[in-house]
Amino acid sequence: MENETDTFQGHNSDELIQLVIFNLGLEEFGVDIMKVQEIIRLPEITRIPKSPDYIKGVINLRGKIIVVMDLDQRFGLPSKEITEESRIVVVDIEGTIVGMVVDSVSEVIRLVSSNVDPTPEIITQKINADYLKGVGKMDDRLLILLNLENIVSETAA
Repeated sequence: MENETDTFQGHNSDELIQLVIFNLGLEEFGVDIMKVQEIIRLPEITRIPKSPDYIKGVINLRGKIIVVMDLDQRFGLPSKEITEESRIVVVDIEGTIVGMVVDSVSEVIRLVSSNVDPTPEIITQKINADYLKGVGKMDDRLLILLNLENIVSETAA
């Protein structure tokens, strides 16, 4: 059987991947930097009536209307207060642009693909396994890597 870590995002096992790292509560998450369009402070968000709970609303970003989702609620986690550290990570997934509210953005890192393992079952019990690509190991840190394609495509539907 093919090793899942060797096929992470189509990379070879020794290839470097660049990730934007952000926090939701105490957990660190990572997304492929190539999917991140920009990271912005939270502007005023206009609510959309009858939208799902995880949709915070829409923002106007330089003339483009962008849907903003609360990742905590998207994952079924308790929502937290917006703070000075809160950010919107704007991602572009095959032409669909979506903003994701996160508690804070910490850094951009390079990780060797071979340091990505399949997601442990304990995490997939809390967060839909379709939203996860794996867990990255970096020194003494574990980074939950998100499958933005599945998160965004399900949101768009």
